[in-house]
Amino acid sequence: MTGSIRRIKPLKFKTKLDLMDQEQAKAIDQASRYILQNVGIRMPLPAALDLLEAAGAKVDRSCSLVFIPPDLVDQSLRQAPASFFLCARDAENDLHLDGEHGYLTLDGCGLQVIDLESGKLRKSCLKDLEKATLVADYLEEIAFLWPIVSAQDKPKSLQPLCELAAQLQYSSKHVQAMTAVSPRSAHASVEIAAAVAGGRTALRARPLISNFQCSISPLNYDPEGLEAAMIFADAGIPTGFLTMQIGCSTAPATLAGSLAQANAEVLAGIVFMQCYRPGSPTFYGSCATVMELKTGAVCCGGPEDFILQALTAQMARYYKLPSNVGTFATGAKASNWHAGVESAMSGTVSAFAGADMMCGAGLLAGAVIFSFEQLLLDCEIYEIVRRTVGGITVNAETLALETIARVGSGDHFMVEPHTLEHMRELWQPVLINRSPYSKWLAEGCREAEENAREKALWILENHHPLPLEVGLKEEIEKIITAYL
Repeated sequence: MTGSIRRIKPLKFKTKLDLMDQEQAKAIDQASRYILQNVGIRMPLPAALDLLEAAGAKVDRSCSLVFIPPDLVDQSLRQAPASFFLCARDAENDLHLDGEHGYLTLDGCGLQVIDLESGKLRKSCLKDLEKATLVADYLEEIAFLWPIVSAQDKPKSLQPLCELAAQLQYSSKHVQAMTAVSPRSAHASVEIAAAVAGGRTALRARPLISNFQCSISPLNYDPEGLEAAMIFADAGIPTGFLTMQIGCSTAPATLAGSLAQANAEVLAGIVFMQCYRPGSPTFYGSCATVMELKTGAVCCGGPEDFILQALTAQMARYYKLPSNVGTFATGAKASNWHAGVESAMSGTVSAFAGADMMCGAGLLAGAVIFSFEQLLLDCEIYEIVRRTVGGITVNAETLALETIARVGSGDHFMVEPHTLEHMRELWQPVLINRSPYSKWLAEGCREAEENAREKALWILENHHPLPLEVGLKEEIEKIITAYL
């Protein structure tokens, strides 16, 4: 079995949910423009200050504050492409960010893993990422990859490179190199991706990786992240900007205020990118949450998170930009009822809101703990949501009028040719147990989590991803070694 046999399952939007009307969206936009023009955003990179000042922004170099006028925001939004492709080693896995499809990825950078063999919690390592990537390559619901756990057994400066290498080796899907947040790691990531693509020109034509840089709320960017974004843009790599604001802590307590601030931060990143490389593919992202008032930690679940997910997708559509929205990432500590409620609600909201990219499958405890079982359970939830969002097809064949007339009243459809032809289109669970109660009891009350663990072990034993070309693994290792 190879990775090229199984194809991804994107969402196909039939309708999109708006939680704000157009006047409210416009009010958020105007509030963000006020923040950018009058409060300013800190971008402590001299090259960024020079660039933005030359484009018409006011710059206070004493504190690295940039004040961006509305007309520069408008110009930048006009230059940013509304759609583009995220390419993959296997071209059949290319993703078109066209506003009509939604794609699921893994969550990012867990520090702990629930060991699949022992069930014990431990620190994550590169081997865990390799196994997780192999499983994700098999799963049709996962369309592209984030490094779901950190390679903590590798030198810190090399972790992003080892993670990218592992994901390119163990999957033929697109990789979002979201841990490359420094100029050094950006340069090396481009080198690795170019080696796999067949050179810099081939990589520019078919970007096998993408990247995003996060703002530091409130209203800051890291200078190394901005420089990394420039390096990726120079290579033709799609590079987005994403916020992770926390209401009551790094953002206002009100969701409108939190959204207005976050929107300003993302717009500032997009203005910077379009001033540097007009027309560069970019996207609008958010993994926003609120503070847990009893502990001061983050909630990672609950109505505020779900609303912010929907509003993020809506604001991205307002600006005609692809969105990257934090989805799933439950605060539950185990794959239990709590996790199921939050993942189901979160996945449903992101999907109906029209999120182009949905990140968050597979982590527990607020994106800290990786669980193979949770990854598969999240994919089962996603498949239910995907089927629901897709709606139905209505035509002469699906209306089945001839079959209904032939069966008439009082008979059944079980042996009808129309039934036999279409019955396998009905969703069948992989993990959920639909057995009668007596059978479920006789089988030891087996639950979905047990089925998920068994399935993950089967995938690790049986799935063989599309291999890298001969010699590429060694070439990538030389690139990484050069950055020691």
